Amino acid sequence: MQTLRLIEFLTVDGVMQGLGSPDEDRDGGFEHGGWGAPYAEGIHPDAGASGLSATTAYLFGRRTYEKMAAFWPHQPADNPIAASMNALPKYVVTRTLTSVDWAGTTILSGDVSEEVAALKTDGDGTIAVLGSGVLARSLLAAGLVDGLQLFVHPLLLGTGKRLFGDLPLPRSLRLEAVDRTELGSVMLSYSFEG
Repeated sequence: MQTLRLIEFLTVDGVMQGLGSPDEDRDGGFEHGGWGAPYAEGIHPDAGASGLSATTAYLFGRRTYEKMAAFWPHQPADNPIAASMNALPKYVVTRTLTSVDWAGTTILSGDVSEEVAALKTDGDGTIAVLGSGVLARSLLAAGLVDGLQLFVHPLLLGTGKRLFGDLPLPRSLRLEAVDRTELGSVMLSYSFEG
């Protein structure tokens, strides 16, 4: 059975919106796009290596998928992230896309909970969810997430989309690992208890 792990880059106040570039996501008038760039170089190259090697598939919401599909297929094959993302199966949850160009991508357009639960029963390893806030929150609410890998950056934005919303029940976490960078970012790895 595969596990499902959310891999997210956040501010201390939980904002995940617009990490990479100024125009990445301006929903709601968000003006802080690209906030993650100053911290990217400080992430230890091996901080996510164990997660990368355990990953057997990727799962995206449509908006995140479109951003990833426009970038990663055009990166050098010697980039370990590009090599992983381009080689492994990818799944995109969407009601609007009817075709995709990124090799190895399958569209999931039915009931998200049912389709993801079925994916988890097929094989071993980890299905990694990158970004994809709406999808991540729905998977958390459905109890389908087995673990979290959070890269928390020392910044308060005060506005923007946040990873965590309301959950039907409290969930306890078990801390698996902590790593920190010289710039003050921390990587927190958790699994869900029970």
